[in-house]
Amino acid sequence: MFVDLVKIKVRSGKGGDGIVAFRREKYVPMGGPAGGDGGKGGSIIFQGNEGLSTLIDLRYNKEINAPEGENGKPKKMDGAGGEDRIIQVPVGTTIYDEETNKVYGDITNHKQRVIVCKGGRGGRGNVKFASSRNTAPEIAEKGEPGVKKFIRVELKVLADVGLVGLPSVGKSTIISIVSNSRPKIASYHFTTLVPNLGVVKVEEGRSFVMADLPGLIEGASLGQGLGLQFLRHIERTRVILHVIDMSGSEGRDPFEDYTIINKELKTYKYNLLARPQIIIANKMDLPGADDNLELFKMQLKEDYDIIPISAATKDNIQELLYKTADLLDNTKSFELYEDDDYEEIVEYTFTPDEILFEINLGDDGVYDVTGSRLRKIFEMTDFSRDQSIKRFSRILRSLGIDRELREKGVKNGDTVRILDFEFEFVD
Repeated sequence: MFVDLVKIKVRSGKGGDGIVAFRREKYVPMGGPAGGDGGKGGSIIFQGNEGLSTLIDLRYNKEINAPEGENGKPKKMDGAGGEDRIIQVPVGTTIYDEETNKVYGDITNHKQRVIVCKGGRGGRGNVKFASSRNTAPEIAEKGEPGVKKFIRVELKVLADVGLVGLPSVGKSTIISIVSNSRPKIASYHFTTLVPNLGVVKVEEGRSFVMADLPGLIEGASLGQGLGLQFLRHIERTRVILHVIDMSGSEGRDPFEDYTIINKELKTYKYNLLARPQIIIANKMDLPGADDNLELFKMQLKEDYDIIPISAATKDNIQELLYKTADLLDNTKSFELYEDDDYEEIVEYTFTPDEILFEINLGDDGVYDVTGSRLRKIFEMTDFSRDQSIKRFSRILRSLGIDRELREKGVKNGDTVRILDFEFEFVD
């Protein structure tokens, strides 16, 4: 089964907790703190694999989680890190954030890797908190939480040339003649339901990859039929071969067919009409094709090469291949994404202009203190130990939260809520 689009939830592993421990051995006075750090959580990584051609392995995985890091151990031993979860996908796969539509990565090479979710760092053990003023700290951090994301994974076939056109114009017949691809060929519409790839060899040692893309219909760029599913596979092509039934064997007007498809290519994203195009006038062996071709040339305003062929009799196929190969030699790859399209995956770093926290009065009369950096500090604090709670209070004071609460009108005895933790404000 050919699967080229899946939506899944991914979560990187939480970092292991640091621990509070002390060295207690006979004849070792004043052993001191000995709690190790937690291990790093596993990351979610996508890797290109040229041996795959479909995303079917992901279709039945609605959620993928990476393992957590181990907790720290006594005797200053750190916990083991969680293994990264490496997900194999076909070359040509793009990973998007489903909520923002930003691109995490575009995999175009074998073994290329894209980190979608980085694992949480391990919490520090009490060894890291020892100082001259506190030689036996009972403070340890919890591991940093993993990252949860809802992503969309799309496969866009890697082909140099894409065959486009309305149904039953002869695309599958053409690719079966010029390559070893053997698509299903029949006289009814939408015989081809998945893209077919074939390697085309031209004399002089040149070759290129051709994709037979399922027939488009009017409104495909807006999602009519299976248009969006098929159009995505044209995005990576450098040259478009526009196949037209010049005989009008099904009662259609060839120029109207040409206009319909080009309108869909123009409406679709990435401006597909910017790619060079060759018009293939197919079925020239049928009655009326010559007259229709002359009329088509008079109506055509664009400066496209027109190659008349007959896929049924294999007439003029070699000229088509030479023209296509020459055009490819002079056409560079098109960049699908700009820098602004990418979602940068980086380790958390504080920037001076970042909003540290926000304070709002809730409907229940409780002052809510929120903020992404504050949440991370909160989730990595062990509230079961008094020294950790005191350290958290010092951090709040250093961030200026106490002062801001007073300016907001908080009085002695009022309830303040920091995320899920409520406490009574004492002035």
